[in-house]
Amino acid sequence: MIKAIFVTGTDTGVGKTIVCSLLNRYFLEKGYRVITQKWIETGVAKNSGKNNSGPVFPYRFKLAASAHLAAAMENKKIKAARIIKAFKALSAKYDFVIVEGIGGALVPFDKKHLVIDIAKQLKLPVLVVSRNRLGAINHTLLTIEALQKRRMNILGLVFNNLNKDNKAVIKDNPRIIKALTGEKIFGILPKMGKKEELYKKFMPIGKRIYEQLA
Repeated sequence: MIKAIFVTGTDTGVGKTIVCSLLNRYFLEKGYRVITQKWIETGVAKNSGKNNSGPVFPYRFKLAASAHLAAAMENKKIKAARIIKAFKALSAKYDFVIVEGIGGALVPFDKKHLVIDIAKQLKLPVLVVSRNRLGAINHTLLTIEALQKRRMNILGLVFNNLNKDNKAVIKDNPRIIKALTGEKIFGILPKMGKKEELYKKFMPIGKRIYEQLA
């Protein structure tokens, strides 16, 4: 079984954190030792939480911005070697590592490199989270094209209904993207306020992802 995945989005604020959290719970309930890692986190208080540093969060910055800018504002340099070392440390300790990306797929961490470059170097399969709304087709196709160009293993896609939108649009988006790309659609996550209800809706999606990783 594949031991780690990289979860990217078609944009910022599409629900990567929600999907990572739900997938983490699904694997825990399967009996796996699982952890979610975020290589670069921006827009956070530097001294908040227990995991301010170390392998879970190799880099954390105050400014809510692209990784390269957030680091530059603190006169810091993000080093891929540090991230890779942190990832390997968690991989040795846990059965499964869920890596949550930052923003969309093509976010730079310096003037020459993108975060996705590190995922490619580690040969991580990619789970794409798309915000299901008007405009999702373009954003999603561009993301898939970028990953395919890099010859990355795309596990499939999860569509996230964060807001109420035209029913015809959100129903058609996954179908047309499936038809155009041939990529696997794991499911559509409905908009729900209660965590338990949302998790119940996610379980079939989690099962499909799990089976794809096996």
